[in-house]
Amino acid sequence: MSDKKTHKTSVGGQALIEGVMMQGPRGIATAVRQESGNILVEHHEFKHAKEKVKFLGWPVIRGIVAFVESMILGYKMLMYSAEASGMEDMEDVEMNKFEKWLTDKLGDKFMDILMVIASFLGVCLAILIFFYFPVLLFNRLNVWTDGALTAWQGTIEGVLKIIIFVVYIALVSRMKDIKRTFMYHGAEHKSIACYEAGLDLTVENVKKCSRFHPRCGTSFIFVMLIFSIVFSTILSKIFPSIAEVRILWMLLKMAFIPFIMGIGYEFIKYAGKHDNVIVKILSAPGLWMQRLTTNEPDDEIIEVGIEALKAVITDNPEDDEIK
Repeated sequence: MSDKKTHKTSVGGQALIEGVMMQGPRGIATAVRQESGNILVEHHEFKHAKEKVKFLGWPVIRGIVAFVESMILGYKMLMYSAEASGMEDMEDVEMNKFEKWLTDKLGDKFMDILMVIASFLGVCLAILIFFYFPVLLFNRLNVWTDGALTAWQGTIEGVLKIIIFVVYIALVSRMKDIKRTFMYHGAEHKSIACYEAGLDLTVENVKKCSRFHPRCGTSFIFVMLIFSIVFSTILSKIFPSIAEVRILWMLLKMAFIPFIMGIGYEFIKYAGKHDNVIVKILSAPGLWMQRLTTNEPDDEIIEVGIEALKAVITDNPEDDEIK
């Protein structure tokens, strides 16, 4: 066992296709298990906006920026891991005539354009499920109760969002490929927990650590949902006439998403450094949800998580402490 001290870090990561991405004091690195069984470890260049424009690193604003950057970086690393793991081998994929025609016309840009379209449709679907449906369901319930729920509009819509989110994750987590990705998610968390506990990064030590972490993206989303209930309730009191118009009400709530996102980010950073009662209460739902978004990894998957983490840390733990 190492004599390193327990400490909180700002090191974070993401599960990939047959791999793990980590960010730490030595930048961004990925570890991907290839078809040959080897683990490919590579560092990646990514310039953060706050390094170019100082005010983008200010509290609350940095949360909005970090979310956008994480989406961009996450997409790039997922595409990279698909190729590095051997999954994205177009020669082995049987395409129909339309797909062949698109490939011939667009060449290497085919997958990029396809992913842009898929991302756009994904955003539209998210707006429909998490913004339009809760408003629609509330209006139906309010009509059935002769307007008795009007005063609780923001709260009820927020609870409906949480229910929809939990059901969605529960269904997705049952898919075979997603289960394996969630194992890599578990390896990411357990590796970081092992490092923060001051233990040597070995498979045996990592296996003993928790796969639940307060700075996880799952916790961030859940914190945003909780905060959105508070803000929606306040907004419904301030703008009761707008709350009665479905589309205007939906647009008003969407306009406040960046602010809620920034507040949620600040809380996650705070939760990473503190362990008081308030943090435990607000973090509990997100930690519980990680029972769905993480799975216990096997030894080979843990090895990938360890290699990704080793690539971004230094010998000095103070380099990666949360600022």
